[in-house]
Amino acid sequence: MHYNFYGWENANAKPINELYPSINSPIDLYNALSEIWCAETCAPRLRGDWTKENMTKGQCSITAFLAQDIFGGKVYGIPMEGGNFHCYNVVGDCCFDLTSEQFGEKAKDLVYENNPEQFREVHFAKEEKRLRYEMLRIRLKEVCNGR
Repeated sequence: MHYNFYGWENANAKPINELYPSINSPIDLYNALSEIWCAETCAPRLRGDWTKENMTKGQCSITAFLAQDIFGGKVYGIPMEGGNFHCYNVVGDCCFDLTSEQFGEKAKDLVYENNPEQFREVHFAKEEKRLRYEMLRIRLKEVCNGR
């Protein structure tokens, strides 16, 4: 099977805990999240652009921190216009970005090296972002328990 997110070919990170027993790789996580990413979990400023066809739109930070919960590692951010960061994961020598396809053709221009580490305490200082993360986490638990 072929995926369109950055790093999918080498997305072989293993879970560091039993939080989500049916998630054994970033690809498993992507497949599960594909069922639950929605306009409600999209960043409010990007909701107008969210569609089921572009389901990763506005989902990067909450997805990256959820992946960190499961696989450990660090979250990094690619600086974007307006002072925002596009978040992705690095676990050992495995680098993956479950939400890179939101950029379409421009995804090939993203640079996954020498970016600043991102911290949940900073991101989740925004209440709406923390609540979107909690919603995604709870829905993932429901999807995983239903499998």
